[in-house]
Amino acid sequence: MTIAFHGAARTVTGSKHLIALKNGTQILLDCGLFQGMGRVTDKLNDYFGFNPKKVNYLILSHAHIDHCGLLPKLVAEGFEGQIFCTSATMDLARILMMDSAKIQMQDAEYANRNLREGEEMEEALYTEEDVTKTVGQMKIVEYEEDFEIEEGIRLKFTDAGHILGSAAVHLTITEEGKSTRITFSGDVGRYGDLLLKSPQQFDQADYILMESTYGDSLHKDLDPIEDMLLEVINNTCNIKKGKVIIPAFAVGRTQELLYALNGLELKGKLPDVPFYVDSPLSSKATQILKDHPEVYNNGVKEILKVDHDIFGFKGLRFIEGVEESIALNADPRPCVIISASGMAEAGRVKHHIRNNIGNQKNTILMVGYCEPNSLGGKLIAGEKVVEIFRDEYEVKAEVQSIKSMSAHGDYDDLLHFLSGQDPAQVKQLFLVHGEYEVQQNFATRLKDHGFKHVAIPEYHQEYELE
Repeated sequence: MTIAFHGAARTVTGSKHLIALKNGTQILLDCGLFQGMGRVTDKLNDYFGFNPKKVNYLILSHAHIDHCGLLPKLVAEGFEGQIFCTSATMDLARILMMDSAKIQMQDAEYANRNLREGEEMEEALYTEEDVTKTVGQMKIVEYEEDFEIEEGIRLKFTDAGHILGSAAVHLTITEEGKSTRITFSGDVGRYGDLLLKSPQQFDQADYILMESTYGDSLHKDLDPIEDMLLEVINNTCNIKKGKVIIPAFAVGRTQELLYALNGLELKGKLPDVPFYVDSPLSSKATQILKDHPEVYNNGVKEILKVDHDIFGFKGLRFIEGVEESIALNADPRPCVIISASGMAEAGRVKHHIRNNIGNQKNTILMVGYCEPNSLGGKLIAGEKVVEIFRDEYEVKAEVQSIKSMSAHGDYDDLLHFLSGQDPAQVKQLFLVHGEYEVQQNFATRLKDHGFKHVAIPEYHQEYELE
């Protein structure tokens, strides 16, 4: 049995990990879109590094686009197998992949309208028809279900606490009478998340694929988030009379922001300005989360006793149409605009940043991880000039960041996630989904905690499993 790492190898996005059995069966863990890698992003998304037609099964950890966003391309190129995921992941992945297809087509059309001499036409990676076919291949496996994929391959999901439906993947594969236990963490959430339950413990594994996005960081206490939002909004909207632009992932981060703003209203502190969620996808994702109250932690359940809509408050409006979105940029009045994507790499938020980045009255507020080469990453790094839609813009707006807002666990959370494991029984722990320097630091920390065999795979690198 072998495992090869065709994405999220010494980088955060593009999750793809291929297990190949001796009998020729191939199991792909996730099939995510590379994001925010600068000019190489398109090239990375064009090349899988394996033949989609030879993959028998796909197991999807969760619905974030860097984990599911290339599934329609995989299907379009010949993958015909089943895609196993939780029911909530299926609901979310459907809307996220469809939105991704639409954004790709819109961005390609916009870029091609402004094509310069000698530049190639841009094309979407896949179509809405490809997404529909992909959803038809999905099969629901619920948490804790001991599911037999085929003889000799068993699957179990446990709650990873990252977003609605997110799961750690546990495989037991039997070859030639010997069983091997493989765990893929997916993305690990936080213990003490604003909304969701904490990640579950899991049975002993022989091999672990472990995410490491924040493997060398400790998040600050979550409590001040409301205070930080209040300070930024008051300073920008009430004092400078400007706009706050918040790039936020449609699933997870947008709902956390709405929950925090709702908390300010419950305390009588919410500023009297318009709040816009300019993302039809965010609206759909918020409704899906409302439909699954069983995922909420005890703190949220207490709030629900006094407030039936934890994501709604005065002044909030969800924007649907493109014309309404464009009108926001023509309106000079102070307001708060929350819009996808979280790394500011695509979608409506990129247009909002372009139209507001040149005014020092405005604030661009980043609220989570951004790949360093993404537009959001460059803004966080303090670059004075950034490229948006092939044109350069001077950064005159104030850029701020609330680093404690993350759906990813820090190194304490990641170590807690592994605390039920006997390190001596783990034959190899592979670090994925992290920047290389961060992974090196986390590897040292893991070895100090008894995990002696820690590897950091390179892109397309293959390992033999005993």
